[in-house]
Amino acid sequence: MRITNKIMQNNNLSNINTNKILQDRLSTQMSTEKKINRPSDDPVVAIRALRLRSNVTEVTQYYSKNIPDAESWLNVTEEALKNLAEVITAMQKQCTKGSNGDLKTSDRQTIIEQLKALADEVYSTGDADYAGRYVFTGYRTNTSLSFPDATEKKYSITEQLSRNDMDQVTIITTQAADGTDVMDMTPNNYNTINVTKDDIKQVDLYRFQLAYDNCDDTLPVLEYQERQPDGTYQTKTIPSVLKHDYESPYQAAAAAADGAVYVPETGELLLSKDAYDKLMETRDNVATADTNEGEIRITYEKSDWAKGDLRPEHYFYCKSDPGDADLEITYNESYLTSNVEHQDIEYDVGFNQTIRINSTADECFKHGIGRDVQDLINAMQDVVDAEKIVADMTALLKESTGADADTIQKKLDVAQKALEMKKDKAQKMFEHGISLTQGYLDDTNVSLTNVGTRSRKLELIENRMQSQKTTFETLKSENEDIDIAEVIINLSSAKLTYEASLMATGKVAQISLLNYL
Repeated sequence: MRITNKIMQNNNLSNINTNKILQDRLSTQMSTEKKINRPSDDPVVAIRALRLRSNVTEVTQYYSKNIPDAESWLNVTEEALKNLAEVITAMQKQCTKGSNGDLKTSDRQTIIEQLKALADEVYSTGDADYAGRYVFTGYRTNTSLSFPDATEKKYSITEQLSRNDMDQVTIITTQAADGTDVMDMTPNNYNTINVTKDDIKQVDLYRFQLAYDNCDDTLPVLEYQERQPDGTYQTKTIPSVLKHDYESPYQAAAAAADGAVYVPETGELLLSKDAYDKLMETRDNVATADTNEGEIRITYEKSDWAKGDLRPEHYFYCKSDPGDADLEITYNESYLTSNVEHQDIEYDVGFNQTIRINSTADECFKHGIGRDVQDLINAMQDVVDAEKIVADMTALLKESTGADADTIQKKLDVAQKALEMKKDKAQKMFEHGISLTQGYLDDTNVSLTNVGTRSRKLELIENRMQSQKTTFETLKSENEDIDIAEVIINLSSAKLTYEASLMATGKVAQISLLNYL
């Protein structure tokens, strides 16, 4: 084949262009610090880069956003639970003090004031929030746990209880047959008080203490499952009657043969002996896993809410504005079924890995804390009131003589008996309060332990995500980024080759046929 000068020139130009392309590619790599600029440069590197970038983005989302957010939520929850534990511990200390039978009136008054302050504080910690989201209210993170102000809003509430929720309450009767009460006695009206020592009695009753007091007068509906002779269960109701304070509801309940006495002011459903016996027979049938035959449902209404009252929608199946077609809202319908919806908030914190970050109010902020403390306050206040009556009558006795002194002494003896029985009742209640508060403290500690466990698990996940993030970023860098030293050497070599090719081409271009003639 004949090689002409034109062919040599074209070949040289092609080689020079190839060298220039290599130099341009190396120069571009130097400026971008990347191996490729377009997928066609190296499809294998490009595909691997897409996968690694996706992995780095996911790990960064977990490590830099989700995990810190979850940590903050858990920290807020932990601090709130620690505050709750401190409040309950302080309540327990007051119960220990109150169980002392040799207290002065000033000591009792101090205990009352301390318990009131603690009762106001116990639920306020439940309104803790993180970034504007309440941490104890399940999915309703925009709704506070308690009412921030006094509110008028009607709710129909269904509490799901069992026979274990019936408790015994001791009542000291201080009324005479004519309705006069020794607790109303003053130095000015003692002659009108016809209470005798025989009227001062201790009455033990069984009751359901509802979650709220100051309820509506609408009679509650108490439903339970009664086993039939054929082995089936039938829904039964226990009738209730309304009794206000002035009607001595406790004495009415003690005398009732059947049914229950409803005291809306105190939120109590006092059970007759027959009603108590019926409810004690309720038991869950293990053969029916989807039904709880031992469940006792009490449905009642409440419209007036005080500041600090717990919102029922966080605890019970209930309806707000019941009967109003435009405003009625039903909450927690699943509570009445076997498929109860648990409002657990979970964060994605790793590849196919989630962690629960919230604790719900029913795990720790229970209604019983405030209700039991209020019972203790009332019992201690009864003692303080009785001590005042005894002190006033004792002072009056010192100033009296003759028949008046004898009458006052009899009244004083009645008041003294009432005082001693109330003291004994209060002492026993405060002794029992020690174990009650310990139970609530145990629940709080369990919640704290669960939060701590989640925090520890999240810490381990964070460490692993940090390691994975480093690994993926290293792999991504090795796949995409250039070796600076290698590229510099190659670029210098390409420049030298390019310059040499130009010189060689220049030499070849100078030679023609005339040089040989």
